[in-house]
Amino acid sequence: MKITPLERKIADIAAPVIQDRGFELVCVHMTSENGAQLLRIMAEDPATGNLGIDDCAVLSKAVSVALDVEDPIKGTYRLELSSPGIDRPLVRLKDFETYTGLEAKLEMDMPDENGQKRFRGRLKGLEGETIRLETDQGEVDIPFGALAKAKLVLTDELIQATAKRT
Repeated sequence: MKITPLERKIADIAAPVIQDRGFELVCVHMTSENGAQLLRIMAEDPATGNLGIDDCAVLSKAVSVALDVEDPIKGTYRLELSSPGIDRPLVRLKDFETYTGLEAKLEMDMPDENGQKRFRGRLKGLEGETIRLETDQGEVDIPFGALAKAKLVLTDELIQATAKRT
């Protein structure tokens, strides 16, 4: 998955702050919304894959202080700290192992040799840094480094699997 140098720098600042409070950084995304800079940070409880509202508030304050000290972002920005949610983005290699057997949508940066860029199917795990996905057309292998984005699909099966983790 692609991450900008600024997002990498922010992740390097935020991750230890989040880990010190018993949580795990999922992803950092810097974007603009209505002409203003928006920093979205997702974190989770490693045991449940979730993050409660009170935890979001605590982490938001702690990360905000660390970012104010390091000051990696030019100008003003709005910080949003949240849980990845049930139909979460898949951004780390381990996500593809953790959610093996569940349905996901994946999009590559560039089309594959068949001209296909978007895939939907059941995660079959990893082989090194290659994601295995069972689609209606058969099994496909997608290099992790070629992903533009990936996320779980909200299904009854996902709801049941998530309920078991909490």
